[in-house]
Amino acid sequence: MSRIVVIGGTGYAGSAIATEAARRGHQVTALSRSLPEEPTPGVEHVQGDALDEATLASVVDGAEVVVAALSPRGAITDRFREVNRTIARLADEAGARLFVVGGYTSLRPAAGAPRFVTDVSHVPEAILPEVLTGAAQVVEDLPATPDSLDWVFVSPALAFGAYAPGEATGAYRLGDEVALSPEDGGAISAPDYALGFVDLIEAGQHHRQQVNLAV
Repeated sequence: MSRIVVIGGTGYAGSAIATEAARRGHQVTALSRSLPEEPTPGVEHVQGDALDEATLASVVDGAEVVVAALSPRGAITDRFREVNRTIARLADEAGARLFVVGGYTSLRPAAGAPRFVTDVSHVPEAILPEVLTGAAQVVEDLPATPDSLDWVFVSPALAFGAYAPGEATGAYRLGDEVALSPEDGGAISAPDYALGFVDLIEAGQHHRQQVNLAV
């Protein structure tokens, strides 16, 4: 059993990860701006602002695994990278492993090929800042962290989110930084993504690298 802290624990990905981890008997704390109407069984919900370093430090302290599941939108948009750099620093100081909920566009269509994010001409203007900011985590920020920080950046398939909930299959495919479904982006539901995500936490076989999950 691990002590797992999920930052953004009531969001689309974060809540699914917290639920799956608690189901397996891990000790789970979920930090979010507001408490859920229906608390997740086995999860300790903490209300707090991820923009506040003291709040982050209080929940990261004593954790063995930190899950960064924030989305670069809303009030956090302009400070998303700053907040995630703080989470990474606090995880490193705590000696915790860091697992980051990533995005599809930071993946590559083939080994050695440029990342999808290098061509954003097709990306709608409304979500362009979100796409660029999210990809910058694995392109620039995480590789620049101290070698002592053990991190894994977990990208989902392209169709992943409340807009495309999908169907829980109880299975998934695991790839590296090359997209498993480069032709159409693929899809994965929140429960299947969480299944793979917690498997990665438990296996502990990936270190300072990007992986991707799809069905």
